[in-house]
Amino acid sequence: MKTITRTEDLAAFCARAHEAPYVTVDTEFLRERTFYSKLCLVQLALPGEGDEDAVLVDPLEGDLSLEPLVELFRDTSVVKVFHAARQDLEIFYVDYGVIPEPLFDTQVAAMVCGFGEQVGYETLVKRIARANLDKSSRFTDWSRRPLTDAQKTYALADVTHLRKIYEFLEKKLRDTGRHRWVEEELAQLADPETYISRPEDAWKRVKTRNTSPRFLGIVRELARFREAYAQEKNVPRSRVFKDDALVELASTKPKSHADLGRSRLLLREGRKGDVADGILAAVAAGEALDKDELPRVEDPRDKGQVNPALADLLRVLLKARTESSGVAAKLVAPSADLDAIASGARDVAALSGWRREVFGEDALRLCDGRIALAAKGNKIDVIELNGE
Repeated sequence: MKTITRTEDLAAFCARAHEAPYVTVDTEFLRERTFYSKLCLVQLALPGEGDEDAVLVDPLEGDLSLEPLVELFRDTSVVKVFHAARQDLEIFYVDYGVIPEPLFDTQVAAMVCGFGEQVGYETLVKRIARANLDKSSRFTDWSRRPLTDAQKTYALADVTHLRKIYEFLEKKLRDTGRHRWVEEELAQLADPETYISRPEDAWKRVKTRNTSPRFLGIVRELARFREAYAQEKNVPRSRVFKDDALVELASTKPKSHADLGRSRLLLREGRKGDVADGILAAVAAGEALDKDELPRVEDPRDKGQVNPALADLLRVLLKARTESSGVAAKLVAPSADLDAIASGARDVAALSGWRREVFGEDALRLCDGRIALAAKGNKIDVIELNGE
């Protein structure tokens, strides 16, 4: 197997790739000790059967610029094929300002083609490529050099089997006319906004049962400080302070270093220096917010009342429609969407795009009393009402 460590060798491989219909791509990276992922290896493969058209690109060895690969990612005549591409794409966008186009994600395509929700690469290798993966190198440290033969074999298999998987799924999508479904699902992955983490929005990821606006205002300021600090220092959020400590701090509202010393959940590093000063400043900023600056909390009384019987009928309809279309039910409409529809909401994903074709249109007709459901053996029949 070939490992590329020089820019000219990468450029030569990418020149061949520019002439190919597609290239399969994967990465190995580390993120346990940093905020941003550290790229350790890129795997690439051109159409073919063996390993001769596949390479490992090592950005940690030799004199290597990834600019030829970036240019390949911008070539819209070559499809870039990934599996579960979210983290790979984040690396390329954050480090190199590029999102590969056009993009194909075999995990998304497999869900649309009836392989279940968030199907793993290993499953697709077994079911489509009829091969087995050696998983022994999955959790190794990819930043250490030299790489072992076992690591290289494991890494290369992530793109060589992917060729057969892509070709199989591409044909299935073509035969079923579901390419547009996949394109809709990939729109978010192709959107740069997906990979931008703004400190002012970080509080939305913090889970808490307390919905007091003042409390949430302090949570927002603490999360804003933590996100900005973690990005600046390139350390994980949890190394600054964890979510449980953040919630505790928003509750106790410390005003001094002595108050921080009494925290049960704040790590020692958070009780001194820049982190401690940042925490105290964030708490003070949260307490000083005017009422109109506090986060808006949706009053549960403003939500539509869920009709439990209708929600159950929607679940039956969803099961019937997804079984007939061969698509994972949770991909079409998670339980939260069904409850929202049953409470009168209409701005949910299940009622738009390809999901509306599979399920949403009938769901609306069921809510409006224009269809009914009937059990016939193991099948659920949809019965038109009012002459429709």
